[in-house]
Amino acid sequence: MPKARRAKKVEARRKREFSYRGKSLPELQAMNLEELSRILTARARRSIRRGFNTETTQFFERMRSTPKETTVRTHCRDALILPEHVGRKVSVHTGKEFKEIEVRPEMIGHYYGEFALTRRFEKHSGPGVGATRSSKFMPLK
Repeated sequence: MPKARRAKKVEARRKREFSYRGKSLPELQAMNLEELSRILTARARRSIRRGFNTETTQFFERMRSTPKETTVRTHCRDALILPEHVGRKVSVHTGKEFKEIEVRPEMIGHYYGEFALTRRFEKHSGPGVGATRSSKFMPLK
């Protein structure tokens, strides 16, 4: 497929209006938590039904009280992404550092921890000093 056609298809996908299970973003933002839980996935629905812990509740309050331009830092990786968080910047702790995430509409119903990975890929080099002679020829084994 030529690059121009592929680029045109990608552009068409980007222009498509966001909807989550038939609801647009303004409709989702207008819903209360109970109405929203009816259309979310089972895991998110269960989280809402059981209630949020104090740490998550404090994080949601901080999100509501701070201006939209500021980045909110949190350790709450199990906090649910709600429609009111769309457009905000959140720094989620990975265990070592904070990773900044810009919340997009496609993230609704997921958890913040899903977007701040805690493990990284480590590529090792060849055998070091003191290695046995046979371990120098690993690709041949």
